[in-house]
Amino acid sequence: MIKILTVEREYGSGAADISEKLAGKLGWKLWDQLLTNEIARRMECDSKHVEQREERRDPLGYRLLKSFMRGSFEGSMVAPHLKVADAEGIRRVAEHLVRKAAEEGNCVIVGRGAAYYLHDRTDAFHVFIYAPFEDKVRRLQAQGKTQEEAANLVETVDADRTAFIKQHFGIDWPARQFFHVMVNSMMGDEAAAETVLNCLAAVQKS
Repeated sequence: MIKILTVEREYGSGAADISEKLAGKLGWKLWDQLLTNEIARRMECDSKHVEQREERRDPLGYRLLKSFMRGSFEGSMVAPHLKVADAEGIRRVAEHLVRKAAEEGNCVIVGRGAAYYLHDRTDAFHVFIYAPFEDKVRRLQAQGKTQEEAANLVETVDADRTAFIKQHFGIDWPARQFFHVMVNSMMGDEAAAETVLNCLAAVQKS
């Protein structure tokens, strides 16, 4: 019996809205912004900071600073007193929360490596949402971004996500073999959600 639905996605593909529809139709708990908020609460930092760092590697300058902090006497004295929500710290908390949500079941988990953390669970169904570049740019423009901003985000966010997945899981994102179905959201959010539900139902019957 499937009780976990993970949704991996390309940035700008509309996966957040589609996941919300899926959670509503299934009557399951949605772990998306809620997951970000819970990470922030546990790490005692602002959720905006978590949004900027989750599913990304820390910038080179920050990684060098962390190396200095770990390797110097001064840094070792100061580091225990600093509450820094870096990418690795966020990843560890996210993994804990993802696994906890999976144990509770009846949940839709968006991104955060959930498909990879939970790939060996027989009660999980894994979905990947994608869209053509131009369609992703249009979605982001509809949210108030300029065309230049939207295009830059589409290119850079997924590049960061690719590096993150490679670093922590050793696989080339999106690693199609991890997913039960991959859906092009250009068909529309409602149609995409119904496609996922139909595929989920087919797997449940098999």
